[in-house]
Amino acid sequence: MQRRVGIAWGLLVLNSLTYYSLSVVHIPSAVGKGIAQAALPVALLLALSVNRRVILRPNVLLCLASLLVMGALVTTLQPQHLGTVYRTVRLAEFITALWLLTPWWGRRDLLLLRYHLASYAVLLGSVILGLMAAPGHALLGGRLAGVLWYIPPTEVAHYAAIVLGLVVVLWLCGYVRNRPTLAVVAVTGIILILTHTRTALVGLVAGLLVAGLSLIVAKARVRKLFAAVGAVSAVAIITLSSFITAWLARGEGTQELSDLTGRTLVWGPLLAYPRDIFQEIFGFGLSNGSFDGLPIDSNWLSSYEELGLFGVVICVTMLLFLLVTAYFQPRSVQRALALFLITYLLVASFTQDGFTDASTYLLELTLAASLLAPPVGARRPV
Repeated sequence: MQRRVGIAWGLLVLNSLTYYSLSVVHIPSAVGKGIAQAALPVALLLALSVNRRVILRPNVLLCLASLLVMGALVTTLQPQHLGTVYRTVRLAEFITALWLLTPWWGRRDLLLLRYHLASYAVLLGSVILGLMAAPGHALLGGRLAGVLWYIPPTEVAHYAAIVLGLVVVLWLCGYVRNRPTLAVVAVTGIILILTHTRTALVGLVAGLLVAGLSLIVAKARVRKLFAAVGAVSAVAIITLSSFITAWLARGEGTQELSDLTGRTLVWGPLLAYPRDIFQEIFGFGLSNGSFDGLPIDSNWLSSYEELGLFGVVICVTMLLFLLVTAYFQPRSVQRALALFLITYLLVASFTQDGFTDASTYLLELTLAASLLAPPVGARRPV
């Protein structure tokens, strides 16, 4: 049963991957998209097979996510927005599968977290294999990407940062030994550096800082790590400041840095686009996260475009709920892991989108909520 839960979770991760026809291994576009999209109904069937009685644990996060589906359904009632029906149904299936997996929330063995790490380990393994098989393609443009199943550099950095941060928090709490932690940090750290992704790096540092501060009173290991990292950072800033600045700049000029690599060139016209009252409140319906053919690359503006002010309020409420819940939790590994995820996602939300779609970002919000849920024996499901 636990294996089926893990396979279902892994299929949800697979479904969240966008298929690009840029892979070294030639896969017809219809086949590649079919594999990713077929993963969702299979995951839903597996979740039903392990939860035949449809036992659901009450929780606020998935109730709020279900409101996103209702908002998207309201938008599809407009004749000009019927094209969003498929994406709305997909989001409804995705959230239904997450509801069916709620009986495995709050486990002391961190079951869903372990399966999430395993799923990302598979993705990062494919990136490493692609780098070994076709280094020219994998490092095209000077940034590491997955080429066996094409994964953009920003997503590769996201997976590496999440794995690195979660493993470090587990090590701080004594759940992982020194050598495995060192190996994971070395591999994921190199991948993160090769992707040249600033958002993932800032989110990782902020997440580890918040998670570490939540443990600093109770864990001597955290205090020692903070002291060591502070000393190393001071030396690095003094001696390697020019190299660090050049790496962060990625060869971009002042104009590109101020425009956030062209992102603000899309944000301005998006906000200025004329809308009626309905579109202001409920948006234009779920889409591929683009405006005028260009990616939006901001969860808040993407939510505003797709689900209007209603979607933005729901996203804010989800993050606030998780932060408030974590604040009232006692110090524990679950709280530290959840705080890392919440902080990372909050930072990433400004230049990445995904809270209002079937994505890894929504999966990680759900994972944070599952870590903050009380143990299974402490509250009976309904």
